[in-house]
Amino acid sequence: MSSVTQPLPYLIIDFDSTFTQVEGLDELADIALQHHPEREKIVGQIRALTDRGMSGELNFSESLKQRLALLEARREHLPLLVAQLKTKVSDSIVRNRSFFERFRGRIYIVSSGFREFIEPVVADFDIAPEFVLANTFTYDAGGQITGFDPDNVLSRDGGKIEQLRQLDLAGDVYVLGDGYTDYQMREAGLANRFYAFTENVARAAVVAQADEVIPSFDEFLYQNKLPMTLSYPKNRISVLLLENPDARAAELFRQEGYQVESVPGGLDEDELVERIAGVSILGIRSKTQVTPRVLEAANRLIAVGAFCIGTNQIDLVGCMKKGVAVFNAPFSNTRSVVELALGEIIVLARRIPDKNPKMHQGEWDKSARGSFEIRGKKLGIVGYGNIGSQLSVVAEAVGMQVLYYDIAEKLQLGNAVKCRTLQELLQQADVVTLHVDGRAENKNLIGAEEFALMKPGAIFLNLSRGHIVDIPALADAVRSGHLGGASIDVFPYEPKTNHEIFESELRGLPNVLLTPHIGGSTAEAQRNIAEFVPERIMGYVNTGNTQQSVNLPNIQLPVQQAHRLIHLHANVPGVLASINNLLADHQVNILGQYLKTNEHIGYVITDIDKEYAPEVIGALRKVEHTIKFRVLY
Repeated sequence: MSSVTQPLPYLIIDFDSTFTQVEGLDELADIALQHHPEREKIVGQIRALTDRGMSGELNFSESLKQRLALLEARREHLPLLVAQLKTKVSDSIVRNRSFFERFRGRIYIVSSGFREFIEPVVADFDIAPEFVLANTFTYDAGGQITGFDPDNVLSRDGGKIEQLRQLDLAGDVYVLGDGYTDYQMREAGLANRFYAFTENVARAAVVAQADEVIPSFDEFLYQNKLPMTLSYPKNRISVLLLENPDARAAELFRQEGYQVESVPGGLDEDELVERIAGVSILGIRSKTQVTPRVLEAANRLIAVGAFCIGTNQIDLVGCMKKGVAVFNAPFSNTRSVVELALGEIIVLARRIPDKNPKMHQGEWDKSARGSFEIRGKKLGIVGYGNIGSQLSVVAEAVGMQVLYYDIAEKLQLGNAVKCRTLQELLQQADVVTLHVDGRAENKNLIGAEEFALMKPGAIFLNLSRGHIVDIPALADAVRSGHLGGASIDVFPYEPKTNHEIFESELRGLPNVLLTPHIGGSTAEAQRNIAEFVPERIMGYVNTGNTQQSVNLPNIQLPVQQAHRLIHLHANVPGVLASINNLLADHQVNILGQYLKTNEHIGYVITDIDKEYAPEVIGALRKVEHTIKFRVLY
């Protein structure tokens, strides 16, 4: 925002667990007792006393006395503590450093902590010593901390109330803190509002008394229309994760400050329609369908993350027309699928699915009948994308001859030979493996006619999409003995949860491996996916970068140096001209502009000087054919 829309009230900010992520005395204890044999026990006792004092269970002065008695700290420990605390300033405070510089003289740190470690930390934020009100330590002749100055009002019960009375501030006063002593200033009538700051700790007794609960300093600034580094508080961005992606995904989103809800298993259309309202980011895997009906109910959706390769379960055009970016993980599980495919080829070639259960039943069936080496055999890969091409390299390394077929022109790797038609590949291959996408036209790509073309005794694998194979036709080909074996990891219908019974005509057939869609289910792959997809989404939210989006025009943006205007619009003539004319009419200087379109939408990013009239934003939102507009500070 270019200007403050209302006068800044006086801000009274607590230090411990508000300005910083931690309690200063707890950290000092950790440093001072580093070599003490009962360090963990004593530090735990100090932290428990802190919590009891902050929540109002124990009166403050008693809590302080008991903590200092356990501390065993010295003057020389304080520089170490200050260095530690400077790395522990709350993220949203650090993010808005310029706010503190801009409004110096209106912000007080009022703390029951100690000036010796508070003053040098807040000085980095242009808060002068006279605006720091805190306790002070007492020391013995050897530099041992013996206690606190009892004449300081902040060392007593109700000390913050008395301190605020002495300040006698003329004007509105807002208090931000995490403890009961912070609320007491509001309760005493000395502050207009008390904001419970919960970015680092949420104390139920304190939250219950608050006028507002703020999960970040960004939220405080946003609510009060004050200048902030972000254009929108991250705590207002809600994430709904379905189908159990790796826990790293939720961790990354939470670290960014988003509100995250996880639901095990998939949701059907009705369930998702009911849950999607208010959701900013939706994370799914392959079971959940993002349909037009779901999109109609999605009133705040910014992005959809597919924690898998395929995106055929998502209405990509519908998302595009609503300005919703979709990101997937096209490479993250490639190696996992390739290794499973190669392992299954070897296992089926040696008829392990038949021999293993016999051994468990006590039957010794030592026979080479129907078993063969894969060296020298022809592997037919249908779909030569990321997975197919890497499988080609690995299979060739173990001695297989590789044939491949793809409707798109692909560069062959190694000695792989391209087949002109699918039929040509099926007739030659000893092993056929599918690695195609889930587009609708691929439904029943392989059916009775295709199985009949395959060599007698050939092996068949599908680790791509379930609807690509006619399952009854495959079952017939195995029962008849025409196929020597099969391995299927994906199915036309898959259970939504692990508790639902899996039904298939392939169950119980000889030399058939059935796996529950685990081609990419390795620790490495799931971790990679859980990092890749959130990083793409957060990059889009934070900078407007659409690189690797599967449905929006891809733009790799430079580092943001100014205010950035993000404008998605229907791809019709004249929209860019309207935007630029509007900016010119308001004398807004354009520092950089980036545009890319596709058949449905245009995506234009404009970097402008930070000073502009507020009405510009409202006018840009009203540009004809606008789908979605936002500003990044």
